Amino acid sequence: MKDLFGQAILDFQTNNAPEDLVTETNISEADAMSVAYLFRTYNEMPKLEKKALQLAKGKILDVGCGAGSHSLYLQAKGFDVTAIDISENAIKACQLRGIKNARTHHLLALQDEKFDTILLLMNGTGIFRTLAETSQFLQKLKSLLNPNGQILIDSSDIIYMFDQDEDGAYLIPADGYYGELTFTVSYKGQTEETFPWLYLDYNTLQNAAHAYGLACELVVEGKHYDYLAKLTFLSI
Repeated sequence: MKDLFGQAILDFQTNNAPEDLVTETNISEADAMSVAYLFRTYNEMPKLEKKALQLAKGKILDVGCGAGSHSLYLQAKGFDVTAIDISENAIKACQLRGIKNARTHHLLALQDEKFDTILLLMNGTGIFRTLAETSQFLQKLKSLLNPNGQILIDSSDIIYMFDQDEDGAYLIPADGYYGELTFTVSYKGQTEETFPWLYLDYNTLQNAAHAYGLACELVVEGKHYDYLAKLTFLSI
């Protein structure tokens, strides 16, 4: 991986002539995104993210932290926050921004740590990659939770991106789950290797969570098929 996403974040942080990131999926055309959006303040965040930060408690793990805006806000509130990302450049930017505990780490490689709140925001289900891989990530997340801990995760039901027939039924692929996309990121004339990225509708997330002993609560819905969910241990 060329780590173009992280390079854009680090370029913005260090004023190294940042440019827009361009993302494209197998079902959508190329779309430009300003890197500045990843550096947004709490007041600039959508309501789903604000709600997640309001609910955060105790020792916190921010998974796929990116530029670290969520971690930075919570750290300023006095929380003990660990920010992780697989992007070395993104973590360098987080450290430059003043996040005390930011490290390059893959979620599945975390061992011997427990948290009260685990955040997976900005389509947190994306790191699951595919529906088939969701189980190993949910099991890992569960293993990292303290007894009264919570996982706060957001995603979107992207059914709206597919055409409908005359009866209103969505024309989705017959093979696989419609929320399994492939993403391509380009930055400064370079293109990253295509990677899988998963959008989960709420019911599918809820069913997957229950299968691994996790309760799933719909916390809030956004304006565009997006939602924030809270996962906790199922009470016996």
